[in-house]
Amino acid sequence: MKFTVEDTSAVKKVLHIEIPQNEVLSEIESAYKELNKTAKIKGFRPGKVPRSVLDRLYKKEVYEDVRSRLINISFTDAITKSGFNPLRQPDIAPPELSTDSAFCYTATIEINPEIPDIDFKGLTLKKSLYKPSDDEFEAQLKMLQKNLSERKPVEPQRASQKDDYVVLDYEGWKDGTPHPDLQKTENLTLKIGTAKISQDFDAQIVGMMPGDDKNFSIKFPEDYPNTDLASQEVTFHVHMHEIREEILPEINDDFAKRLGSFNTIADVKTAIKNNLQQGYNKRADQEINEQIFSALIEKAPFETPDSLIDLELAGIIQEVEQSFEYQQINMESIGMTRESLAATYRDTAKKQVKRHLILGKIISQEKLMLSDSDLDRALQDMAITYGRPVAEIKSHYDKHPEALDLFKHTLLEKQAIKLILDSSTIQEIEPVLEDQAASPSE
Repeated sequence: MKFTVEDTSAVKKVLHIEIPQNEVLSEIESAYKELNKTAKIKGFRPGKVPRSVLDRLYKKEVYEDVRSRLINISFTDAITKSGFNPLRQPDIAPPELSTDSAFCYTATIEINPEIPDIDFKGLTLKKSLYKPSDDEFEAQLKMLQKNLSERKPVEPQRASQKDDYVVLDYEGWKDGTPHPDLQKTENLTLKIGTAKISQDFDAQIVGMMPGDDKNFSIKFPEDYPNTDLASQEVTFHVHMHEIREEILPEINDDFAKRLGSFNTIADVKTAIKNNLQQGYNKRADQEINEQIFSALIEKAPFETPDSLIDLELAGIIQEVEQSFEYQQINMESIGMTRESLAATYRDTAKKQVKRHLILGKIISQEKLMLSDSDLDRALQDMAITYGRPVAEIKSHYDKHPEALDLFKHTLLEKQAIKLILDSSTIQEIEPVLEDQAASPSE
């Protein structure tokens, strides 16, 4: 067997492999001898079947087996001699096997890029000192207030109006026939003004009293999400049961106690501010990470293997699909497919792969190691985060060693990032407000 290597790129290689004719003939002959030992053909004793008969009955299967064996042996040999470490199974399109010539084929592989040592020290990074605004704080407090609100029947009774919560029955008709997407629905609660069915529907039920019945027609807009209703004119029959108004609790210590582990409203306000600040701190850290990787990629540019991008992309798509499934959203109903997700997230996957490769290089370059105490501390932190016993977390990783390897590598990546940060100069700056950034310069 002999082979040559064609470099189509820094990470993609094409192996041209040739197996001499005499080796091909020898493998075919051996295959037929083995087949003769076990072939059961009427009229012939085992081991005494003529070659011509075996050839007539089993040639296709024999040649397929020989071809597969030749490829497996020769490819493994070529990879061993070349020193390549393929990232995935090779792309091979072998020709038919022939006894008249050598067997030649090509195998395309991808390998990790060779990244030179990275000079990661001395970076100058900018950290924005984000702080939550009063408006953000008030929005969070009002959201908690709304979560504890109550909906009580309006007293004394009055006609329905915008922002009321109403309980009603409805049914939609098209050309005198019940519409399949608007079948009779009882005791539906909706807030007038939110266009749960449509804005025109909300406008028609304003002014109704409890116990009222009303018939009216509306035309759904052309861009209505349900395409079976878009541009359709539908007649509705509505019966109003009840009108309720939202009663917000007073923001005081009693309100705080209803939220759980708080005693005073001051405790709640402190928690809101801390949560908002943590979010901004995370944003600032993400921005610093972006600066780090932009600088390091510029210092050590390299080609990214499609194999790794495809693998990372598959993980991203799976997470998105699981998110939709958790929210009980059908992707197709909102015009999304796996293909559109792949197009949307491919650049993100490529960036992620570049970051992993850079951090992997620094881990190797700096000979970073993970001590047993580092691992134990990380497992304990995970147990606290998920509210599970640390023994249970360890048992999980004992049963899934591949997951443990990934977890360890993630911890080493964090070490690498800390090493970069410790050797960098970080300048704290006041953030540019988004509305200011969008304003034209004078």
